[in-house]
Amino acid sequence: MTRSILITGCSSGVGYDAAHALAARGWRVFAACRQEADCERLRGEGLESPFLDYCDPASIEAALAEVLGATGGTLDALFNNGAHGLPAAVEDLPTEALRDIFESNLFGWHDLTRRVIPVMRAQGHGRIVNCSSVLGITVMRWRGAYNATKFALEGLTDTLRLEMRGTGIHVSTLRLGPITTRFRINSRRYFERWIDWERSPRAEDYRRDVLSRLHDESGRSDRFELPPAAVTTALIAALESPRPRAHYHITHLTRIAAFGRRFLPVSWADWIIARV
Repeated sequence: MTRSILITGCSSGVGYDAAHALAARGWRVFAACRQEADCERLRGEGLESPFLDYCDPASIEAALAEVLGATGGTLDALFNNGAHGLPAAVEDLPTEALRDIFESNLFGWHDLTRRVIPVMRAQGHGRIVNCSSVLGITVMRWRGAYNATKFALEGLTDTLRLEMRGTGIHVSTLRLGPITTRFRINSRRYFERWIDWERSPRAEDYRRDVLSRLHDESGRSDRFELPPAAVTTALIAALESPRPRAHYHITHLTRIAAFGRRFLPVSWADWIIARV
């Protein structure tokens, strides 16, 4: 029987690559996007594409109902992927901005996952894969909001994995390092919406360290950067391996960070990170 998967955040980058690659492998892919125009584009490319916005519980309910209606009530896998960044110093983050990014990067994921679990329990099997980051196991400056959502995701996902033991539902985390996507560019509108950087005591730091990156469209790669296909390779392993791993480390940077977290004193790690 054809296996089915719901993937979020498929308008570009990781989700887009994964959706097309899995469809080519024979999966029935439901490639969700948070903009209807992107859904229409993907439908034109031969994919089924429900509208799903993690910040809109009604859209989560409707998207899953659409998927289950199409499959006859089953779903083999869920890949939670859609998320965004909000570059800023922690001292400049409005609390409401933190609530907003948690809604899209964590609470919406939790809502969708909770709705999917009863389906997987009823059928006796399933795979849940959450897209995390190197910033879920270490931190970097200017990324406090995103760091916080990914650290929370790591804790929630690890707990879920333990609780799903014996149910036939396997839970994995993909820990991404630098991947070639529009993630940085897509973060601009959240920065412009929430951060009053010109009144910050760090205004000069913003000009030098943040604005230059947000508006850099040269296409230059970061150190250790890999294409989205590297994530898809790990996703396929998490979905199709008879014994999937708990965590998949993607890019050398993520592996280095995981090693450093286990073995380096905090003061040494801080010294290294402060120079990145």
